[in-house]
Amino acid sequence: MRILHTADWHLGKTLEGRSRLPEQEAVIDEIVEIVQKENIDVVLLAGDAFDTVNPPADAEKLFYEALSRLSDYGKRHVAVIAGNHDHPGRLSAAAPIAEKHAITLLGFPTDRVQQIYVPSSDETLMIGALPYPSESRLNELLAEECDEALLRARYDERIRAIFAKMNESFREDAVNIAMSHLYVAGGATCDSERPIELGGAYTVSPASFPAQAQYVALGHLHRPQDVKHAVMPARYSGSPLAYSFSEAGYSKSVTIIDVQPRCTPIISEYLLSKGRPLVKWRAEGLAQVYRWIEEGRDRGAWIDLEIDVEQSLTLEETHRLRKLYDGFVHIRPNYLKKEEVTREVHTDVPIETLFTRFYERQTGGGKPSEEIVQLFLQLVAEEDEQ
Repeated sequence: MRILHTADWHLGKTLEGRSRLPEQEAVIDEIVEIVQKENIDVVLLAGDAFDTVNPPADAEKLFYEALSRLSDYGKRHVAVIAGNHDHPGRLSAAAPIAEKHAITLLGFPTDRVQQIYVPSSDETLMIGALPYPSESRLNELLAEECDEALLRARYDERIRAIFAKMNESFREDAVNIAMSHLYVAGGATCDSERPIELGGAYTVSPASFPAQAQYVALGHLHRPQDVKHAVMPARYSGSPLAYSFSEAGYSKSVTIIDVQPRCTPIISEYLLSKGRPLVKWRAEGLAQVYRWIEEGRDRGAWIDLEIDVEQSLTLEETHRLRKLYDGFVHIRPNYLKKEEVTREVHTDVPIETLFTRFYERQTGGGKPSEEIVQLFLQLVAEEDEQ
């Protein structure tokens, strides 16, 4: 049996107000191509299909179209669980009709194992699928005291009990897979993940996974990574796109699992190529930025630009940069000279000098342009006249 594991699509997510929907469409096209090319029998989506509990209509349309294509309109099974960004009720609402097309949608935590016959491999798949298990979705108060250590212990104990219950339903003559959307102790995080640990309280130990699972498919962490200290293979597939500049340089991928009953699975990573990469630039002045743009450096990427300057960038300079290349998301000046500014008032110091010192203090060392100084003097003159 060949299983493809993906997670954290975050459909509808923007980058500082910039739509990522065309990139999400492209990467879903790529995943569909991989599924077809690699003869995948089952697709697992381990949570955070959407970026918010109330996603835009275009994002929902893309999601359901993707499920139809991945399932090949009912010929291939697809299983989806809710993540912390998803609305469990909305995801579950479409479950009855989705089930008729070999698509399983699970919104709320459950200890019931999903039994699926896979005709393409003539094998049975047992999925211990646990959607994001927060206290509210578990409908339980795990600790009355505001004690983080106690809550962490109670939470891990509760998740371990759910997985233990699932373990009882796993079968030796079937492929046994666990799937969840949670934070496992030791995982490497990045800025684009909404924290679910509450300072560590919602953290699960790798020892809590069901012992009979042959593979644990996880969602939440956006960097593809194996779980350390797990007895069985356990992995975060990562997000298919980079969603914050803390992910700059990360490779994006899906995970493919080749597995048979009673056998250790073979795990492989299939790299993704679609979507605009997120890149950080550190430039020594405007001239270098203009040269990079002219050379076509990182053409097509989203850029976080930090630029060394002696005085603040004018609006015209900023507008010119964005006109030359639409991929600039952040343009941040890094002032080279930072001088200490005295707080003493000197009546014999020209007012424009005092303003310049004030401006440098407020901007961390930036020098005002002549245009800004003249505007300030004009305002002062108008105030004096009044």
